[in-house]
Amino acid sequence: MDHADAAAADPPAEAAAAAAARLKERLYATITMISVVIGLGVSEQADAAGAAATVLTAAVGLWLAALVADQQAHRVVHGRIATGAELRHMLWVSSPLLLSAAGPLILIGACALGVMDLQTALYAAAGVSVAGLFGWGWYGGVRMGSGAALALLAGALDAGIGLAVALVKAAAGH
Repeated sequence: MDHADAAAADPPAEAAAAAAARLKERLYATITMISVVIGLGVSEQADAAGAAATVLTAAVGLWLAALVADQQAHRVVHGRIATGAELRHMLWVSSPLLLSAAGPLILIGACALGVMDLQTALYAAAGVSVAGLFGWGWYGGVRMGSGAALALLAGALDAGIGLAVALVKAAAGH
């Protein structure tokens, strides 16, 4: 049974698979954006406009890379390019990659308005992203029904991954 047959056979399962794929993209982009904002935070040449352009370029670049990879995989597996509903599905699944820029751009905007300095905004963006990873990990633990302690552990492990990315990037100094 191919992907289209599976979708027709079990729409709730297909919707769950698409939701999981969207969340995967969101988590991947969040971890990547932590690296971007920490890199900008340790840079001494960054200004608000340049930081905003870098964050936006990173998010759009991730999104375009996902679309290229999805289209390439589709061509290899199906022998044709994705169009219509398949292409809309690819766009929908990959769209959370663009959301990874929202928090950092809001905080960089606060810097541009004089609410905080750029380094504070960038580190706050990384902190919010790490907290978001904790939230998703905790929620996943709760959804699995493993109890509060294991949900907190799952959240801490996910946040630890984000924190490790931030620390490695900061230690590298770029």
